Amino acid sequence: MLVLITFLNQMFSRNPTLQANVTSHKASLMSEEIRNESEMIQAMGMRGAAFRRWKVARDNSLGQTVLANDVSGSFSSMTKTLRLFLQSAMLGLGAYLVLKGQMTAGAMIAGSILMGRALAPIEMAIGQWALVQRAQKGWNSLADLLEKVPAEQPRTALPKPRALLDVQSLTIVPPGENRASLKTVSFRVEPGQAVGVIGPSGAGKSTLARALTGVWRPAGGMVRLDGASLDQYAPDVLGTHIGYLPQRVQLFDGTVAENIARLSPEPDADKVVAAAKKAAAHDMILKLPDGYDTRVTAGGGRLSGGQMQRIALARALYDDPVIVILDEPNSNLDNEGSQALNHAIRSLKAEGRSCLIMAHRPAAIQECDTLLMLDQGTRAAFGPKEKVLREMVANHEELQRSTAMGGVR
Repeated sequence: MLVLITFLNQMFSRNPTLQANVTSHKASLMSEEIRNESEMIQAMGMRGAAFRRWKVARDNSLGQTVLANDVSGSFSSMTKTLRLFLQSAMLGLGAYLVLKGQMTAGAMIAGSILMGRALAPIEMAIGQWALVQRAQKGWNSLADLLEKVPAEQPRTALPKPRALLDVQSLTIVPPGENRASLKTVSFRVEPGQAVGVIGPSGAGKSTLARALTGVWRPAGGMVRLDGASLDQYAPDVLGTHIGYLPQRVQLFDGTVAENIARLSPEPDADKVVAAAKKAAAHDMILKLPDGYDTRVTAGGGRLSGGQMQRIALARALYDDPVIVILDEPNSNLDNEGSQALNHAIRSLKAEGRSCLIMAHRPAAIQECDTLLMLDQGTRAAFGPKEKVLREMVANHEELQRSTAMGGVR
C-alpha cells in the first residue's frame, strides 16, 4: 500500500512541481532584469509598473508552489496516517496475543519498533518526493544536453594566422529561429584593411559580427581565417586571434586589469598596459581611484558608458589579435573617445591587422577604406568607400525622383 501511495504521489505531483519550478524561475529572472535595469526603470517612472509585473509573476509562483506542496503533503499525510494505523493495529494485535498467552510483552514492543523503523524510510521518501523529482528532472536535462552537445574533439594546433578573412556565401540562422537573418553574403578582407559594415537597423550587421567571431555557426557557407575554417581553431585559441567589441558592453566583477586580460587570474601587466595604450585608455585608467587595480562590477559601477566602452576596446585588443571586430564601437564615446577609436584603427592597419566596424554613425567609418553594405540580410554593395557612398547617394536620389514622379501622377 505504501509503495502504491509513493507511485501515486509521483504521478499526481509531477506536473504541479514542474509548473512551480517554471514559474519560480520566471519570477527570479524578472527580478534580476529589474535589478539590472533599476536606474532606467527609476528614470522613466516605471517602478510601479515593474513592481506590479513582478508581483503578478511572484504570486503565480507562490500559488503553484503551494499547490505542489499541498499535493505532495497530502500523500505525506496519508502515508503517516497509514503508518500510525498499521503501528496501532500491530500493537492491538500484539496486546491480544499477549492476553492469549501466545506472545510476550517484550516481543510486542519489539515488533512495534521494527515496523516503525521499516516504514520510516518509505514515509521520508514520500515526504521528499518533490526533491527526488527535481533531481530526476535535472539528471534527464543534463543527459539530453550532453547528448546534443558532444565533447569537443582535440584540434591540431595551427600557426598564428595572417589577417586574411574570407567569407564565402555565408548564411546564418540565429539560435531558436527558423529564418535566416544573413543570406549568402560573400566578401574578402585583406591584411591591413579596415572594412566598415553599414546598413539600416535589422540588416544583419550584429549577426555578421557574431558569425565572424565563431559565436554563431553558419547554416550555409564558410568563414575562413587565413585559409582555415573557424571550426578548425579551438574556441579559446580563436578568441586570441579575433578581438571582439560587442554592441552591448558588459564588464565583469573584478579589477580593470582582469577585465582587459579577459578574466585571466594572473593578468600579464605588459600586455594589459599595451592593449590600454592601443585603445587610448591608459591615461583614463590611471585617473581611476586605484588605476588598473580599480574594482568594477558587472554593470560598470561608477564608470560611465564611454569609460566602459574604452575598457572593452582594450579587452578586444588584448594579446594582439590579427582581426578586430567592433560592433557600434562609438555608441557611447564622446569626441575624445571617437578620436582614440580612430587612432586605434589606424594603428591596427599600420601593423598589418584587419578591422571590421559595424556602424550607423559616419564618424565610425572615417578610417575605413572599404565598405560592405547590408540590406535585409544580403550584400547590397561592397567596394572602396567612395564608390559605395556614391552609389548610395545615386540610389537615394533616384528613389526620390521616382517618388516625386509618382506623386505628380
